[in-house]
Amino acid sequence: MNDLTTTAAEAKGLLPAAGTNAEWTERYTHAVMNTFGPPKRVLVRGEGVYVWDADGNRYLDLLAGIAVNALGHAHPTLTAAISAQLGTLGHISNFFASPTQVALAERLLALARAPHGSRVFFANSGTEANEAVFKMARRTGRPRILALEGSFHGRSIGALAMTHKPAFRAPFEPLPGGVEFIPFGDVAALEEAMGDDVAAIVLEPIQGEIGVRSLPAGYLAAARELATRYGALLVLDEVQTGVGRTGEWFAHQLSPLGGGVVPDVMTLAKGLGGGFPIGAVVAFGERPASLLGPGQHGSTFGGNPVAAAAALATLGVIERDGLLANVRKVSDYLRTALTSTGNPLIAGVRGEGLLLAIELTAPVAPQVFQAALDAGFIVNAPTPDAVRLAPPLILTCAQAETFVTFMAGLTLPGPTLPGPTPPGPTPPADAPEEARP
Repeated sequence: MNDLTTTAAEAKGLLPAAGTNAEWTERYTHAVMNTFGPPKRVLVRGEGVYVWDADGNRYLDLLAGIAVNALGHAHPTLTAAISAQLGTLGHISNFFASPTQVALAERLLALARAPHGSRVFFANSGTEANEAVFKMARRTGRPRILALEGSFHGRSIGALAMTHKPAFRAPFEPLPGGVEFIPFGDVAALEEAMGDDVAAIVLEPIQGEIGVRSLPAGYLAAARELATRYGALLVLDEVQTGVGRTGEWFAHQLSPLGGGVVPDVMTLAKGLGGGFPIGAVVAFGERPASLLGPGQHGSTFGGNPVAAAAALATLGVIERDGLLANVRKVSDYLRTALTSTGNPLIAGVRGEGLLLAIELTAPVAPQVFQAALDAGFIVNAPTPDAVRLAPPLILTCAQAETFVTFMAGLTLPGPTLPGPTPPGPTPPADAPEEARP
């Protein structure tokens, strides 16, 4: 029988001993598959919006594990909920249900304003949630799926089939067929592609991988009307934009972006568990909710009691602490402050809430990323001319101001304004999103 009196100090003794960035990086290269490239730093602890590396350096985390750590690091409510649930009931098979699983499904349906007959399927990640979407589309009996140029829906085989970038797709072809990519934000192109054989239209309200690009106003409404007219599913991939990231619970609830649109299916992950792995498929209404029946899909760990408890705690803190309002406040501050710095490198700021991109006047995002990291800020360069910010939803204006001050004074060696000067080192074209700076 396990000794339940094991102390935190004893448990800590089971974890790796201390080491330096260089030591851990060297060990990493010999032990971990090279799917992400060499790590930029080895991080050892976090608290709030800050993390520390193995050499003791502190960083303001403005990426949050790519829009994952909604409550920052080591949030006391989240860690307490996970610990309490794990100490009560950790994992059960899906032959059984748990109160946390049921309560989370009910909570998501309420936040999504889903109609009667709606249901939720739980997975472990965004790509798994989108894999379920691919199977749901197949279950309609129709052969075609429409996605957008610039889309990113995941790396498992069905989700990858709906991901546009050729460099991601080419090494794994042939992929499942029937997916067509249409120009981003072009309603006429969408209407031309529609037909009675279209199973689903799969959209991201804001494309993160392409540099935080929002669908134009009215596009989701047009897609909803076309999906209804032709009997297709309207699927919204809110893996990156959901759970408060944009200042509403879900991006399609933003008035300019969604205009009151109700999808047939929505996928979630990233911020849902506050850092604990969980994904979800929300099916709106009886028709999409009944597309997958017993034996047609499943997940060993999907909706396990601990993941569900983490998600319930994350949603509860966002509501309790008024974080949707905080997201809007800090977003407004960042937009205004960054565009007012006078730094000729900054062309503007785009995005919604705390999913933002700093538009640059030259393709130097990798250099900006490196300069920021060296100065104690974690950001991301998804494209050569954009720096992505996706910080914890708890970020304050005072904390954000330290980054604004850094950007205001940032200069890069050599010519940086538009011209013939070649860009600095850019990740390979086929580098995965997580491998990019």
